[in-house]
Amino acid sequence: MKKIFAILLLVFSCTTFAVAQRVAGKVFFLNPQGEKEPGAYASVWWMEGKSAVEADENGTFVIKSLKGDNITLIAAYVGYRQDTVKLFENGVNLLPDREIEFNLSPENELEGVTVTGRQQANFLSKTASIKTEVISAAGLCKMACCSLAESFESSASVSVGYSDAVTGAKQIKLLGLSGSYTQMLDETRPVMRGLASPFGLTYVPGQWLESIQIAKGPSSVVNGLEAITGQINVEHRKPTAENPLFVNLFTNTNLRTEGNVASSLQLNEKWSTVMMGHFSKDNKIHDENDDMFRDDPLTQQFNFDNRWLYFNPNGTQVRFGAKFVNDTRIGGHKDYEEGMNDRGASSFGEAYDKGIWGNEIHNTGVSGFFKLGIPLNEDQSKNIAVVADYSYYDMESSYGLKDFGGYQNIGFFNAMYHQDINENHKYTLGVSGRLDDIHSNYVAYNPAAGASAPKAMEFNTDDKVIGAYAEYTYTLDEKISLVAGLRGDYSSEFGWQVAPRASFKYSFTDQTVLRLTGGRGFRTPHVITDNLGVLSSGRNLKIADNLEAEDAWTFGGNFTQYFRIGERESNYFSFDYFRTGFNHKVVYDWDIDMDNVVIYDFNDATMGSNRAFTDTYQFDLSVEPIERFTAIATFRYSNAKISMKGKGLVDAPMTSKYKAVLNLQYAMPMNKWMFDFTAQLNGPCTLPEFMGGGESEVYPMLFAQITKKFNLVDVYVGVENITGYTQDNPILNADNAFGKDFNAAMVWGPLMGRMVYAGMRFTLWK
Repeated sequence: MKKIFAILLLVFSCTTFAVAQRVAGKVFFLNPQGEKEPGAYASVWWMEGKSAVEADENGTFVIKSLKGDNITLIAAYVGYRQDTVKLFENGVNLLPDREIEFNLSPENELEGVTVTGRQQANFLSKTASIKTEVISAAGLCKMACCSLAESFESSASVSVGYSDAVTGAKQIKLLGLSGSYTQMLDETRPVMRGLASPFGLTYVPGQWLESIQIAKGPSSVVNGLEAITGQINVEHRKPTAENPLFVNLFTNTNLRTEGNVASSLQLNEKWSTVMMGHFSKDNKIHDENDDMFRDDPLTQQFNFDNRWLYFNPNGTQVRFGAKFVNDTRIGGHKDYEEGMNDRGASSFGEAYDKGIWGNEIHNTGVSGFFKLGIPLNEDQSKNIAVVADYSYYDMESSYGLKDFGGYQNIGFFNAMYHQDINENHKYTLGVSGRLDDIHSNYVAYNPAAGASAPKAMEFNTDDKVIGAYAEYTYTLDEKISLVAGLRGDYSSEFGWQVAPRASFKYSFTDQTVLRLTGGRGFRTPHVITDNLGVLSSGRNLKIADNLEAEDAWTFGGNFTQYFRIGERESNYFSFDYFRTGFNHKVVYDWDIDMDNVVIYDFNDATMGSNRAFTDTYQFDLSVEPIERFTAIATFRYSNAKISMKGKGLVDAPMTSKYKAVLNLQYAMPMNKWMFDFTAQLNGPCTLPEFMGGGESEVYPMLFAQITKKFNLVDVYVGVENITGYTQDNPILNADNAFGKDFNAAMVWGPLMGRMVYAGMRFTLWK
């Protein structure tokens, strides 16, 4: 990375700034030993030009269209002293032989000892054209954060819960809707699709990540049409990071053990790699409510990821990597053991013979990706990029008298051309393709009919999609930003899908920002993996023929006001509103037929009122009233409605109406001790009629963590669910597990009580 910045600056030194130029560099934070850490999301501004940018997660920044005889750049971050670099003075380049580099030291110094500054844990991106909440590396260390699924406790934007009471699968909700309407990205590549979606969140260790970006509303058309409610992008540790060794060890009172290892190695000036390994195992059976069913399954997971970067001084970048995951889950009745659900020629399995309902899941996944970026001119205002991704996933599972399994091959290809016409106008053109080759089987055994007469269904998808898109961006003096895109895809299963999307940002001042966004999205329904809970009940499945692709429009906006308290300008108040309205949506109806889960498209013409929509309102307040103490308060309210057969327009079942979060963080001088406390208030959801109707309980969740920093080691101790609140009887009719009224899918609250955990993080810096 250093080479390219040096070469770019050498090119700049041979020219005059009478013509607009592009400058790149990097920001570093200095730790107590004077060693450098990437200055993630630091602000860099051009003093004479009154324009600013935000560094990325690696501290890298680019400022376009600098011109004039005097160029001064300033970098700053909350808790650090700002640094200034004079680039040009009276037309003379003062830095002809080295890259632009900022080194930010902490604001406070005691007797010559530097106090380590703090990276903000959660914050709103100031430069993004749509509302984007960022959870930084510091935020990922605030809680146990075993996986991506457990990284959102301090966020009210994203709600996380169990899909059922036996598998341990986690599901998210954004804008009041299931996570299946949120596009998941791994460094801008679409992931966690099809069979891989139910457990995908648990296969991304939190300690592998540098940051998470949560973007609300329809996003860029570049990555496809599946971002209906938003995008969640995860950034992994980079090959160029200054950490040749990182080790994280974790355990808790439930006897879960976990280890994460990461190593970033720069092999030479062009090649670098990062290797990340994960192992976790649950060793103890828990049944706090004495219903004879495990509150959480026993699991064992192996996970390995290797990523490479090739960087040529001419600006060409090649990134590629591969990932492997193997996961085993044993749940259900306390006496169930692995293999007891194996079916014989005339048998339903040992578990059924003994009256034991068991759940067994075996997942294996392999994936690989390739990225190529080539600049077409010296200032990199023109470039082309190619992204290719392939994943194979295999699932074998059993749920009492039901089996579900299959495999998938998913391929993705994207080629794009980008050009900055000038400092105000730029555009991106591209073509992409996707192959979804998914084969799965559902089998439900009926003891009354005999072992030779099971109910079987195949769910096969062979969808080939090709599309093209165009996106235009207009910016004016950091005050106005307009992004407009149009994408058309042709699906071999659903035909043409055309979606416009647009976002607009207007900065009334540097401290007052308005954002508006809107657009259309499509997604292919996968009726079982979209709602895995349908397998954890005594009912069969009744699925309507020819389900349409889900189709929705989302519109919304955000207003953010930044303000000063003392010397601190990072305080803000934010309000946003979004509405998602569906043209087609898959409905899981538990009330219309007590023998089946009936699955249909709400747009069925026999239903009369054909509507489904969700309104979401959210307020955010972040303040730092005193040095090293931050308070973040958030409240989100959702009004979700859906049309159902025989009912008309009703409250969407199992959707929480509101969530409030208060997060308090305090750090002692020199960050020797850090304290974090989070309180949640989770609102009720509408229960299905077969459960008696009405609403679920309002319940609190409290979390706390203390971290002690040593030289290279952080030791942390914490508590999750301090009050020990759990949902009463999450498994209905647990004493008759093979009856039709057995149901483990109606989960609206926590399943595990109070959990104390401890761990350590060792970081070796270069």
